[in-house]
Amino acid sequence: MRIDRAFVLRRGDRTVNRKTVLLSVEDGIAEVAINRPEKLNALNEEVRDELTREFDELADREDVRVAILRGEGEKAFVAGADVSEFAARTPVEQREVYRHRRVYDALADFPKPTICAIHGFCIGGGNELALACDIRVADSTARFGQFEIRLGLIPGAGGTQRLARLVGPGQALRIALSGDLIDAEEAHRIGLVEVLTPEGEHIVAARSLAARMARWSPVALALVKKAVGKACELPLSDGLAVEMELFLEAFASEDGREGVRAFVEKRRPVFEGR
Repeated sequence: MRIDRAFVLRRGDRTVNRKTVLLSVEDGIAEVAINRPEKLNALNEEVRDELTREFDELADREDVRVAILRGEGEKAFVAGADVSEFAARTPVEQREVYRHRRVYDALADFPKPTICAIHGFCIGGGNELALACDIRVADSTARFGQFEIRLGLIPGAGGTQRLARLVGPGQALRIALSGDLIDAEEAHRIGLVEVLTPEGEHIVAARSLAARMARWSPVALALVKKAVGKACELPLSDGLAVEMELFLEAFASEDGREGVRAFVEKRRPVFEGR
């Protein structure tokens, strides 16, 4: 999907600022921004911990229906991990870090739709953050890659597993084994990016898409996300059985009944998330 024009949502002033993460919530949409532009938003322990806490808290907020993840600054969404931080760790210390809940888990477990708005560099751990989101919206400046091979390492947070599921094993191997950068056009062509925009319009497009989602039942949004997730894990027959059960769950919800009544009565439904 290519977007050439998009509208700007009305923005509120309800914000929460941690040291390296900014949060705003308006009209059912949470916008989480990584705020370390002087380091190209490189992921250090502080950023990862703050993002994890933010998404864990947003998961329980009834006023949030959709979340957008983006990066501050002009040059990068996230230019990878902060190599200077983990260079000093021993293998035992790195294993201990991986034993704790990670931001990639918080994103993967997040029950509401997530949209990653990408510009500039989206490399290594940054690409893995994008892969952990449901939908990726990128502008024409975006550049993607898994650079771990350049360091004698391999991806450790989805850069083989989620990447292969999204673009297929052949493309995943090409990206992870070469250490090459791929541009936004190619990322869109191979399915790494779902929505491609002109330069500087990725956030507007992400907000537009989020607004269209936020109109609908939070119950249905969560169940659609769950059902599609199962499609990647189960044989078709098992997936169809899960889909039917989730449909019945939606049908039995108050929102499901409200949606059917509103259609019959020719009015706009009022979804309460129950």
